[in-house]
Amino acid sequence: QVQLVQSGGGAVQAGDSLRLSCTVSGGTGSNYAIGWFRQAPGKKREFAAAIAWGGDSTNYADNVKGRFTISRDSTKSTVYLQMNSLKPEDTAVFFCGGRVLGAASSSPSAYTYWGQGTQVTVSS
Repeated sequence: QVQLVQSGGGAVQAGDSLRLSCTVSGGTGSNYAIGWFRQAPGKKREFAAAIAWGGDSTNYADNVKGRFTISRDSTKSTVYLQMNSLKPEDTAVFFCGGRVLGAASSSPSAYTYWGQGTQVTVSS
């Protein structure tokens, strides 16, 4: 059974950095496209970044370009989301989604599996 296990997150000040991790268990990690999404209270799940299966194709939301970087460590079946220059408006629960042999899609409906979510809180 495929599971996505998230780690990282926490409470930081504006301008700080955080790194989130999403590890694929029960499957070959490099075969999965991974997307990172965030959801603030009362809002829809919003796309942040994605990486396609196998290769290095990536996709970013305009409001995180230049601040967030998504990367993959295939030896660990783990995808990272490095978040720099964090802003209070980045505060949300972050989820990773996975889809086997998928593209770096910005749509939540493209993903089959989901991590448990992790809270990121940025204070001013």
